[in-house]
Amino acid sequence: MMNVDTIAAISTAVGEGGIAIIRVSGPEAVSEAKKYFRSKSDIATADSHTVHYGHIVDPANGEAVEEILLTIMRGPRSFTAEDVVELSTHGGIVAVKRVLELLLKEGTIRIAEPGEFTKRAFLNGRIDLTQAEAVIDLIRSKSDRAFSVAMKQAEGALSRKVKTLRHELIELLAHIEVNIDYPEHDVTEMTSSFIRTRCQEACSVIDGLLKTAGEGKILREGIVTAIVGRPNVGKSSLLNALVQENKAIVTDIPGTTRDVIEEYISLGGIPLRLLDTAGIRETSDVVERIGVERSRTALEEADLILLVLNANEQMHEDDRLLIEQLKDRPVIILLNKTDLPVVIDEQELLAIASADSIVRLSVLQESGLDQLEKVISGMFFGGELESGDLTYVSNVRHITLLGHARQSLVDAVEATEAGIPIDIVQIDVRQAWEQLGEMIGDSVSESLLDQIFSQFCLGK
Repeated sequence: MMNVDTIAAISTAVGEGGIAIIRVSGPEAVSEAKKYFRSKSDIATADSHTVHYGHIVDPANGEAVEEILLTIMRGPRSFTAEDVVELSTHGGIVAVKRVLELLLKEGTIRIAEPGEFTKRAFLNGRIDLTQAEAVIDLIRSKSDRAFSVAMKQAEGALSRKVKTLRHELIELLAHIEVNIDYPEHDVTEMTSSFIRTRCQEACSVIDGLLKTAGEGKILREGIVTAIVGRPNVGKSSLLNALVQENKAIVTDIPGTTRDVIEEYISLGGIPLRLLDTAGIRETSDVVERIGVERSRTALEEADLILLVLNANEQMHEDDRLLIEQLKDRPVIILLNKTDLPVVIDEQELLAIASADSIVRLSVLQESGLDQLEKVISGMFFGGELESGDLTYVSNVRHITLLGHARQSLVDAVEATEAGIPIDIVQIDVRQAWEQLGEMIGDSVSESLLDQIFSQFCLGK
C-alpha cells in the first residue's frame, strides 16, 4: 500500500493571508526542491529542521517566481517520517499557485491525494489509525473542548488504552494455547474461571470507553439544534444573539425567514449546530410554504429542539399544534420577550407540554441565555463536562468496533459457563483482539484506509 514517489500540495487554506505553505514529501523532496531554490546555502547538505531564505526560480528562463522561506525536515523526524520540505510563500492565490505549478511541471513530483501526508505517517509507523483519524477531528473542531479531546487522541491517549487491552488479551490467548498444547497439565475448571475473569475485566475497560461515546460524539459532531416556533416570536433574533452576529434578517414582518439558516456555535464548551427555521404555520405563500416544509424536515433531524414562544401574548393554536407534534422529543421551551408584560398562561403551558425544561428569556436584553446554557449542559452532560484525563470515544468506527469486541468477549464468557471446550472459546477471544487491532490499524484493508483518508483536505 506504500507509495515511494514524491508528492506536493498546498497545506494552508487557499485565499488571501500573510503566508501560504506548500508541503513536499518523499524520497526526492530535497533534491527536487533544490532544482528550483536559489540561496546562499546548499539545502542538499543542510541539517534537518533548518529554515533557509531564498527564491524559487524557473530553470527554463532564470526568472524569479517567488521569494520564500524553505524548511527542511529529514525523515524519520518529520510528520510523514519521510524527507519533507515546506515552502512558505507570500499569502494569496497567485503566488502559491505559481510555485506549485512549477514544482509539478516536470512530472517528477505529483499532486498529493486528500489526506495522503497523514496516510504516509500512518503507513510509515509514525502514528496509528486512531491518531490519524484524530487529525481530521482537530481540523474540524467546533469548540475548545472538542479540540482538547481530539488533541488527546492525536497524542495517543485512546490508542494506548487499546494497546494495553490487546496486550492483556494476547497474554490470555497465550495461556489458552499452553493449555491446549499440554492438556495433561490443565485443570479445566480453573482455566475456564481464569478466562471468564480476564474477559470480564476487559469488558469493564471497554464499558468505560463506551460510556463516553455519547458525549464524545456530541463534542465531535455537535448537537443538531433546531430553533422553531411561529413567525415573529424571536427565532432569528435568538440565533443572532447566540452567534453574536447578525446572521439572520430580523423584521417585524411575519415570515421573513424563508429557509433554514445553519450556524455552529460553542455554548459553554458544547458545540451546537444551530438551525434557524422558517416560522411553522399554515400559509398560502408558495415560497414560505417551501420554507415551512424544510423546517419540518429540520425538526426530524434535530437532536435538540428550542421551541420559542412569545411570552407577551396568549398561546396561539399554532403553538399548541407544535407542542403536540414535539411530544417525546428533547425540547426546551423558551418564553421570549419577558422584558414586556408576561401574558402567556404558564399553567396551561405546563399542563400540555412535555418539555425537558422551560426557560424565560429576553433576546432583546440578552437575559436568560446563561440559564439556557446550563439547561443544555444538564441535558447532555449531566450538568458539566468531564474534566481531567478522561479519554472520550467520539468516532463512529471506533464505537462500532469496541461494541463488536465487547460482544466477542461476552460470547467467550458465556461459552466457558456453558462448558464449551477452550479451543472454541479461544476463537471469540482472538476475534476481540483482532477487532481492537482494526481500531488502531494493525489489521485494516486498503479500501478502508482510502475511505478514511478521502475525508481529509489535500494538504494534510
